[in-house]
Amino acid sequence: MKKFCCAVLAISFFIPLSGAAERPNVLFIAVDDLRPELNSFGADRMVTPQFDRLAKRGVRFDRAYCMVPTCGASRAALMTGLRPAKDRFKTYMTRADEDTPGITTLNTHFKNNGYTTISLGKIFHHATDNIKGWSEKPWRPKAPSYVTEAALSNREKDRKDRKGRMRGPSWEDGGDVSDDTYADGQIANQAIEKLRSLSDKSGQPFFLAVGFLKPHLPFVAPGRHFEKYPVSEVRMPTNYFPPKNAPKGAVHTFGELRSYTDIPKKGILSEEKARELIRGYHAATSYTDSHIGRILDTFDELGLAENTVIVLWGDHGWNLGEHTMWCKHSCFETSVRAPLIFAAPGSPGVQAGAATKSLAEFIDIYPTLCELTGLPLPGHLDGTSLLPILRDPESTVKSEAISRFTSGDTIRTTNYRYTIYRDKKGEITGHMLYDHSKDPDENNNVADDPAYAEDVQDLAKRLEAGMGKPDDFR
Repeated sequence: MKKFCCAVLAISFFIPLSGAAERPNVLFIAVDDLRPELNSFGADRMVTPQFDRLAKRGVRFDRAYCMVPTCGASRAALMTGLRPAKDRFKTYMTRADEDTPGITTLNTHFKNNGYTTISLGKIFHHATDNIKGWSEKPWRPKAPSYVTEAALSNREKDRKDRKGRMRGPSWEDGGDVSDDTYADGQIANQAIEKLRSLSDKSGQPFFLAVGFLKPHLPFVAPGRHFEKYPVSEVRMPTNYFPPKNAPKGAVHTFGELRSYTDIPKKGILSEEKARELIRGYHAATSYTDSHIGRILDTFDELGLAENTVIVLWGDHGWNLGEHTMWCKHSCFETSVRAPLIFAAPGSPGVQAGAATKSLAEFIDIYPTLCELTGLPLPGHLDGTSLLPILRDPESTVKSEAISRFTSGDTIRTTNYRYTIYRDKKGEITGHMLYDHSKDPDENNNVADDPAYAEDVQDLAKRLEAGMGKPDDFR
């Protein structure tokens, strides 16, 4: 293990820095808990003109998947370019510098190669994770979780978060408040200020990472964003029921949401509460969308388009009542699929306004950014560059996307999602197969249908081979 880590560090630190001034900048945008229910991704329920505006500039990945559907682990895998394993990248509290000591993270690699690296908002789950890879101390906003008296008075001492703060309701219509009353407005302000100052520095490219917090719970936003979604027009998911034949434990009881004061501590949510949550999620997403627009306006004003690569990603999916689930934390498509957009108008051959159905994994973001900016690829990477797809959206670089959450390992191919669940001894306790050509909403588990026996056998072998060994960096 130690010998391998030293080799990786050598690769990173002996790279010549000449030519750094000619390299493109990187605008690296992360959005917490963002599901691909955006207009540009073929959905029609949310008002997302700025996400769609960015999609028109680059390539939209309709089948992009996180490695672990919980924030800390997902971000650690993305920022290291490494797959999860038995004892690596497991929970929302994951730190990349603890799970993969000695590995050169994405931000560190860019800093080592002459970039000014800046972190605003939430990039790693922990602001201090791999802190030496940033040129400045990571910045996070100080903003209230709630602003209305109704929400503030509805907090309970027995529902505290890990920092000891009392939880309140799952959503808040903030009314007529300014955008920077909440955290994401402050993040956008800081990003705009940084873009202006960084663009004035000639001779050194920048890697500006901007991490928005919404639509993560609680769903809070100024009232004008709630007004976009009249209660009477909020639609329930068509599959507000558990999948047929799903194994025990596949459908969770959304403990993350249960910590909010307006959510019952057990049982399926009523349709009235479900509609409230759907509306709140949509409003919070539109709130973040507006800040994406503010950043793009500044970006265009400064004339950065031809020399800046933009990548936008959500750290994982989010369930909005599908299969009666909320939050992430499952091996279903709704938990592991998330938005991914690359825009690189200055890069030869990269398409604009294109979409691809080619499979992509979030560990592919690291090598793709390296190739788009002319940086060498560190030797430890498990991901594959998506540059061929950016140039030809009909091409493909992989035949499967593999994710993991707690006891489940799941593989996505063009037509199938197959999941295996194991106990602590490694024994199989259940499995699921969904035929996306017939059942895109994953409502009927056909893993034990004899007609799919060969497919199950093949997918099980590919899943085992693809997850890699838990005791090393492969």
